[in-house]
Formats: sequence, C-alpha cells, structure tokens
Amino acid sequence: MNTATDPRQVLDQSKMTIGMITVVAITVFLNAMDGFDVLAISFASPGIAEEWGISRVQLGFVLSAELVGMAIGSVFLGGVADKIGRRPTLLGCLIVMASGMLLATTSTSALILSVWRVLTGLGIGGMLSCTNATVAEFSNNKWRSMCISLMVIGYPLGGTFGGMYASNLLATYDWRSVFYFGATMTALLFPVVYFMVPESVHWLTRKQPENALDKINASLTKLGHSVISVLPEVPAAEQKKSIGDIFSPALIATTLLVTAAYFFHITTFYFILKWTPKIVADMGFAASNAGMVLTWANLGGAMGGAAFGIATARFGLKPLTIGILACTMVGVAIFGRTPADLDRMALLAAFAGFFGNAGISGLYSIVAYSFPTHVRATGTGFVIGVGRGGAVLSPILAGFLLDGGSTLPTVGLIMGSGSMIAAILLIFLKLNTDKPADAPHTEEAIVQGEGLEPAAA
Repeated sequence: MNTATDPRQVLDQSKMTIGMITVVAITVFLNAMDGFDVLAISFASPGIAEEWGISRVQLGFVLSAELVGMAIGSVFLGGVADKIGRRPTLLGCLIVMASGMLLATTSTSALILSVWRVLTGLGIGGMLSCTNATVAEFSNNKWRSMCISLMVIGYPLGGTFGGMYASNLLATYDWRSVFYFGATMTALLFPVVYFMVPESVHWLTRKQPENALDKINASLTKLGHSVISVLPEVPAAEQKKSIGDIFSPALIATTLLVTAAYFFHITTFYFILKWTPKIVADMGFAASNAGMVLTWANLGGAMGGAAFGIATARFGLKPLTIGILACTMVGVAIFGRTPADLDRMALLAAFAGFFGNAGISGLYSIVAYSFPTHVRATGTGFVIGVGRGGAVLSPILAGFLLDGGSTLPTVGLIMGSGSMIAAILLIFLKLNTDKPADAPHTEEAIVQGEGLEPAAA
C-alpha cells in the first residue's frame, strides 16, 4: 500500500512500467492513424476528380472538409475529454473516425463526401487533443518529453507508411480502397484501447468522481504501481480555468501574433499536404505515383520534426523558428517550379515537408513559452482552433488560383508566402520567460500546455 496522498506523484516520480510504456506506444499508433486518415483524401483526390469530373475549386472544398471538423473537434472534444475522461473520449473518437471513413466509400457526389469528411475530422480533432493529454498523463517526469515526441512523430509516419500502402492499393483498386483501409485499421484500434488503456489517474484525481479511490487504484494496478490509501485534496488552482485571460491587456498582443503566425504557416504547409497528389497527377503520372510523392513529403516532415528537437539544444527557439519558416517558403516556391520528374518532385516534396513540419514544431514550442502557466492550455487551444482556419483555407485558395489560370510556379510562390508572413510576425513577438517544465515541440503535444497536468477546456 502506497501512502502517498497524490497518486499523480506515483506516476510522475517512479520508473516507467510496462503498463505505462504500453499506453504510450498505443498513443503513437493512434496518432499515426490520425495522420493517415487526414491524408486519405489527398491520396484519393486524383481518382475522385476523375470519376466525378469535378473542378479544382470543388476539389479544394472536398480537401478542406475534414479540416473544418478537426478545428471543431480539437477545441470542443478536448473539453469533453476533461469532463467524461480520456478513455471514453478515445473510444468515441475511434468510432466516429471509423464511421466517417467507411461512409466516405458510399459517397456519390462531392457534397456527400464532404459531409462524411467533416464527420471524420471531428473524430480526428478530438483524438489529437485526447492523445496528447493521455501520453502526458501516462508518462513520468523524466521521460515525458521523449514520450510526447514519440507520440507526435507517429502523425507523419502514419502518413508516410500508410501512404505507401495506399499507393499500392491505388495501383489496383479505385480511390474507395484508401478509405476501406483507413476504416479497417481505425476499427482495429478500438479493442486495443478498450482492453489496454485504463482511465487516466491524473483525470480521476482532479475530477474525483464517485468511487474515485477504487477507480484510481484500479488504474494504478493495471499500470503496475502500488495502490494508495486516501484521496488527495484538490486545490482550487486545479479547477476549471477561464479562457478570458488570454485576451487580457497583458496577453492579447501575444495571442493575436502567435495565432496569426500559426494561421499563415498552416496555410502554406497544407498546400503541400493537400495538393501534391493532384499536381503530380495533372503532370500525367498515375495516382499511385502521385501518392508516393506525398509520402516523401510526410517522410521529410517526420525528419524535420525530429531535427527540430535536436537543433533547439544549440540555437535559440525564436530565431531558429523564423529561419525555418523562411526556408519553408523557399521549399514550397521551388516545388512549384518542379519539372515533370518523379524523382525530383519527391525530393523537393521531402524538402518542403522537412521545413514545413519543423516550422509547426517551432510554432508550438513558441506557444508554450508565450503563455504563462495558468492559461497555457487555453491559449494553445485558441491558437490551434483559430489557426486551423488556415488549413481549411489553403486547399480552397490553391484551387481558385489554379482554376483561375495561375501557373504552378505562381501558385507555389503565393502559397509559400504564408510561411514568410509568419516569420515576419514572430519578429514582433516577445517570448514569456515563464518556461514550461516540459515544453512540448509539436502540434499535438502542445494542446494541453505543459503536459504535466492538463487544464480543463
């Protein structure tokens, strides 16, 4: 019997057990599935456009549909996870994601497909918020940052390896095969989470529902830890916080600058993620080859995120991020001038993906340093929710430009300028010296702030 009054200390201060490592590993797979589900529509886009004969503008709306759902899901379902718990939210999001992917195969028009993509996006957005909280709460202080990094890298890796398989499917079957694959893999994760992921000890301790002590001890036992004898008292500081402070005179400039920078960079980054397969296909290559180029963009993104974490040990966060954002613009502009050569396009897509994802890592790290501890979670939630508008706008804007007669080099330069605007905005940002104990470095990891005790949404 462990007599510690706060069971969170049991997890935070002890060694990582097999049970904790297992949960962290599951979050990596959950995030990888998120990464594939988001990009499934990109892999399928050439086949969709060919079957229904839709314009690039219409396709742009289809490509943006799940991003709308993601924006809503990441903001509101993160709050649901704080109200009903991590485990039921993870399970519910898996059901929504699998259903949306499966229903997409029944679509007979761009409008119907867009509806199912919004549904899928709701599940993905909620999953992104919940997996972040989960990996933070099932890892100890020593390894928390590493666990968060591993979880986040799952996102581009899901797009990379899932993309390889999707490309093989498209070589034999039509675009619906991509969604059948995504629905199947998502559904298979349901029993894994159901049987192997207990409820969060951190959440149970903060909320203290009925029979909280028994539930906490059940989770501790499943994770391989000793049980506790009494419940801790929950201080007022751990109760639900207001988002209003991020609009106070002291923080409103920071809030607006960081949100705008994230918005503009995401506009650039999602141009590569969403339009690469269609651009390659329009050059006369098969859909399977087009998907493979996007796979290289994701592989470059995974490498960029990892490289960013290493680089921050030697360079200042703000100047490093500004430099990376400038390189992103260069990469996207050069990609827009690529000739019809698959090898060269794959290399340039990987280059753009490398700096694009590293830029996202930098921006989310900056968010962690910009907001003081008591509003870090609410501040990052606002930045991500509003900033995802850039992800929604990106494929639509590119579609209008391409349909309006703009050449690919011109579109690449215009879409790449978003990252440069973000870099310029960061010049005016003054970072807060109130640094988080475990500053996350990526989009999904930062949603809940420090990763020590996620605040209520």
